[in-house]
Amino acid sequence: MRVVLLQIACPDDESPADRGARVLADLRGLGAGEADLVVLPELWRTGYFHFDRYSEDAEELAGPTIGALREVAAERGLHIVTGSIVERAPAGALHNTTALAGPDGALLGRYRKIHLFGHESAEATLLTAGDDVFAAPTSLGAVGLATCYDLRFPELFRLLVDRGAEVVVVVSAWPLARLEHWELLVRARAVENQVFVVACNAAGRHGGVELAGTSLVVDPWGTVLARAGTGPQVLRAVLDRARLSAVRADFPVLTHRRLGLSSRARG
Repeated sequence: MRVVLLQIACPDDESPADRGARVLADLRGLGAGEADLVVLPELWRTGYFHFDRYSEDAEELAGPTIGALREVAAERGLHIVTGSIVERAPAGALHNTTALAGPDGALLGRYRKIHLFGHESAEATLLTAGDDVFAAPTSLGAVGLATCYDLRFPELFRLLVDRGAEVVVVVSAWPLARLEHWELLVRARAVENQVFVVACNAAGRHGGVELAGTSLVVDPWGTVLARAGTGPQVLRAVLDRARLSAVRADFPVLTHRRLGLSSRARG
């Protein structure tokens, strides 16, 4: 599986509309056959730390941002993890929501961020947490979704594995001040769950906060397959599903669990 991560900068002097147009152009500029899966970061259009824009920029899941990305997915025959938007749900609540589009443009599902960040952040007061775990089969393998602060809650990733996830995609706006935690947690979630973790972070400075960049692709043994720098970048990696099977067969740690039962075992 060929994976492309767009480590997008969200400069304060660029409007969300202009950034949206720029990113769509970048996606359409990818070479034919260059990617099977493309991943964008958390709240890349609004800018995570622009809390004053959340309500104004909120849109429905069927709104223009996800709609445009679904069109590109169909045009290029790609799976796209859309990064997240501020979603306005039918009842009016706002969520930090990521979607997965298939290569025919179909919406394969959405994930509303469960663990909202409240440390020096207004996200937890402005948005409503989700309560559904998302992992779904695709032609690329089973894909699970998580968002930024979720990395600090290993139980979510174990639930994703219990639902069959082989690749967990994390979209993020992780600050540079906690870069060491970012790298440690991404690798830990891959190792302890024996999954690929594709972690796409935003870059640059916006809202007064310097972001870490350093998007990562990590295999089920914890080996870093690709690492970006701190600035805007297109990061590429190739995932071999046979590697996941080999790691799980050679070191079957998931079969040795004593605490908790997988959803498949309960069924």
